[in-house]
Amino acid sequence: MIKRLARCIREFKKAAILAPVTMIGEVAMEVLIPLIMADLYDYGIVMQDMGVVVSRSILLVLCAIASLSFGVASANYASKAGTGFARNLRHDMYHRVQDFSFSNIDKFSTASIVTRLTSDVANLQMTFQMLIRMAIRAPMMMILALMSALRISVRLSLVFCVAMPVLLAALFGLFPLVHKVFERVFKTYDKLNNVVQENVHGVRVVKSFVREDKEIEKFTEISGSIYKDFCKAEKILAINNPVMQCCIYFCMIAISWFGAQMVVASGNNPDLGLTTGQLSSMFTYTTQVLSSLMMFSMVFVMMVMSRAPLRRCYEVLTETPDIVDPQNPVTQVADGSIDFENVSFRYSATAQHRALKEVNLHIPSGATVGILGATGSSKSTLVQLIPRLYDVSEGVLKVGGVDVRNYSLEVLRDQVAMVLQKNELFSGTIRENLRWGDPDATDEEIIHACKLACADDFIQNFPDKYDHKIEQGGTNVSGGQKQRLCIARALLKKPRILILDDSTSAVDTKTDALIRQAFREFIPETTKLIIAQRVSSIQDADMIVLLDNGMVVAVGNHDELMASSPIYQEVYYSQQKGADE
Repeated sequence: MIKRLARCIREFKKAAILAPVTMIGEVAMEVLIPLIMADLYDYGIVMQDMGVVVSRSILLVLCAIASLSFGVASANYASKAGTGFARNLRHDMYHRVQDFSFSNIDKFSTASIVTRLTSDVANLQMTFQMLIRMAIRAPMMMILALMSALRISVRLSLVFCVAMPVLLAALFGLFPLVHKVFERVFKTYDKLNNVVQENVHGVRVVKSFVREDKEIEKFTEISGSIYKDFCKAEKILAINNPVMQCCIYFCMIAISWFGAQMVVASGNNPDLGLTTGQLSSMFTYTTQVLSSLMMFSMVFVMMVMSRAPLRRCYEVLTETPDIVDPQNPVTQVADGSIDFENVSFRYSATAQHRALKEVNLHIPSGATVGILGATGSSKSTLVQLIPRLYDVSEGVLKVGGVDVRNYSLEVLRDQVAMVLQKNELFSGTIRENLRWGDPDATDEEIIHACKLACADDFIQNFPDKYDHKIEQGGTNVSGGQKQRLCIARALLKKPRILILDDSTSAVDTKTDALIRQAFREFIPETTKLIIAQRVSSIQDADMIVLLDNGMVVAVGNHDELMASSPIYQEVYYSQQKGADE
């Protein structure tokens, strides 16, 4: 897991190495300064030797400047490495998500993916920066300070043998308790983000049903749960600080007591034993040793907090796309013919229920095909198999006489344009949104596509026309306008197969008829699959496919189905009756 995420350092390896190296230099200077100060006091001030005072003072200044320089350099390198690591990690995760098939996306909620790309990456960035600095500083400080303390007095250094085990026991005792809490917190964050996303996305529905109070209540409950968990974690971690303070005070008292006796016994003579300057250095080293253990605790806390984000980011990075290019992909689609040969489909390998069952269907190139069925009859599932948004579970699906699994994904999806039930428009101008279909489309081609989709008329009424700004999600255009813009965008791809998944449900019957007429006249060679709820939308189709419970129950044109299919007759007459009333 760590090895995989470490690959995200890449071009920032140099900064990641220099950060701990310069940190070692800073620690060395900090440990050296108390020794120089002891010499300054014992051999300079006490013995009134100005030469020692001057030389040690200069050396102290140089060490202080060096320590400051190393510290600044380390912070700079760590910041560069940490932010670079986060950038690369976020890029790799986002790139991986783009390769996901629909079945992969179904494993992660949208809110969960957003949390992983934002909060989780930010946590890992902070942890990484701490590791390449604090995780180096703490052991180096402790080792060098202990060595210096032992050099001054082995007897006084024995005090650490009592304090350090106590601190370590407290540290490792708290570790598993805190980890469980943080694991739960990050899962709750997913729920919180999901509530926020749903509420903001569906704010119009919330307000129309006057559900603001209920949504606030739901948000407050989840937010309160996070608050309680964090409070619990902080209470547990708070135990570490008083234990740390008790150990420091114990060491200070013990060193003061025994050290003072040793100074008196030596007569403050550096040649006979412990001196006042050395005793003051011991106080500094005590603080350095025990603060190193405190740093260890901080590092451990961050590591505990980062375990859940680490695992969550790793899951995204290692999620294998279910749908990938074959080794030697076909790079050209011959025509728009579609063949379903005994095709069945399950949404997961373990699912017992088949969404599609033994579908056999031949659609010639250039045909207009209407697909009709009750809600839940798997109409959308059927057409989503064509561009390999999902792969068939059983059987073979061919486009242009070739199994879709043998095509390059890019080539296949370039030749299959889909206007889904819930198509999205993105922030930007109308022109920019339309050029998703063809980045190099000319203004004339854009206008032509919009005329075919009956979108040009309302676009011309905007003050900025094709430069009219579309808000996020297309909230500043109507449902019918949004559908027509999405159809125009799909037409700009100049596909061999055009799929409209109930994409004219928000337009009036007249506009619907004009769109279908434009399809017949201007794109006759394109195979057109139209999923519709209204029989009138597909009545003039070359072929009508009737689905029921994932099975093809009838195929034919309108007249043939009126003569042979009771289900089709029922749908037709019920809609005719509704229209008459």
